[in-house]
Amino acid sequence: MPNLRFPVSLGFAGLLALAAPGLAQEAGQMPPKQVGVVELQSQDVPRVATLPGRAVSSAQAAIRPRVGGIITEILYDPGRPLKAGDPMFQIDPTTYEANLSSAQADVASAKASLAQSQSANQRTEQLLGSGTTQAQVETARATMEQAQASVQRAEAALKLAQAELDWATVTSPIDGMASVAEVSVGDLVTAGQADHLATVIRLDPIEVDMYEPSVRMLAVFNDITAGRLQVTDSLRATLMLETGETYRATGELLAPGFTVSTSTGAIDIRFRFDNPDNLLLPGMFVRGQVELGTTKAVLVSQSAASRDRTGKLSAWVVEDGKAVQRELVDDGTYQNSWIITEGVEPGDMLVVDGRTGLTEGAEVVAVPVSFDDDGVVRDAAPEGEATEGAADDSPADADQAGEAAPAAE
Repeated sequence: MPNLRFPVSLGFAGLLALAAPGLAQEAGQMPPKQVGVVELQSQDVPRVATLPGRAVSSAQAAIRPRVGGIITEILYDPGRPLKAGDPMFQIDPTTYEANLSSAQADVASAKASLAQSQSANQRTEQLLGSGTTQAQVETARATMEQAQASVQRAEAALKLAQAELDWATVTSPIDGMASVAEVSVGDLVTAGQADHLATVIRLDPIEVDMYEPSVRMLAVFNDITAGRLQVTDSLRATLMLETGETYRATGELLAPGFTVSTSTGAIDIRFRFDNPDNLLLPGMFVRGQVELGTTKAVLVSQSAASRDRTGKLSAWVVEDGKAVQRELVDDGTYQNSWIITEGVEPGDMLVVDGRTGLTEGAEVVAVPVSFDDDGVVRDAAPEGEATEGAADDSPADADQAGEAAPAAE
């Protein structure tokens, strides 16, 4: 029995000795990791500035009476749109109607006196030298001119009386939405009082103040001067509401800022937006995106880059078959990609898939890939070639397994 066991043990040990170098060789020759790469290209990228903003009314009027009296009627419905000239309050017009009638009578009297003085002056001039002296002619002319002045004075008083009667009906000076009345029927109001009767606010169009830090504005000027930024003919802006939805109207620049706030260090830029549904209200906070122009830059997908704890942005590229980590300098984002101004160049092979576990200088196999419309990485090679390659490898593996099996036995 001992003689039978020894050859078996020796054969098993020899088999292990023969297999060990092969196993060690395979372990030392692990194939390089495959990573998906895309070739970076320089392109015209819109330069978009994202700014905080607040909606403000394009016009707001505090309604106050121009004449005094008792409020006899409220002529509008709060919350309904008003047009300029629509009546809002009625003040008792009795006094002003009487003043108008008196002014009309004064005008009539002044015109009658003017007609009489004109006739007297004409007769005096005709009788000059035949019973009428030069002094009498001058007196008649002066009387006529005084009568003309009286007519003008009476007509001015009539115009004022008519205006005061019109002012007894308080109207809206602008188009807009009216607040609830601050007075009731029977209240006494006075001309030019401090307390307003109501407020009318114009909501369509509405304006939005956006705040650009002065330091970033200087950077934009430097880019324009250096030719890195091609500005657009006219600045336009889009809005992001507090709910996260994008406001459908596009705003146009109304007034650029010319002063820097001493408290915030920002420049106030105002845009105007159509607001037919009154969705934007004065005081509402929004976030604006202003397209300044286009710049030449390289886009790096946000999924292919990462930031460390200090905020530094980095990505992996393939150089001479090895993984190299690059530190990037960005200038904002565009369509889920970083706008990179430093760190990579057109033609670099950016690693977008298989980044996990990469180390500096590790050998890798670059496999071209692409992004679909949803931003998902897809294999750039035809599917048929990949399938055929997989099918060719499988039989070879099976043959090797079949050859090894008898040896193990």
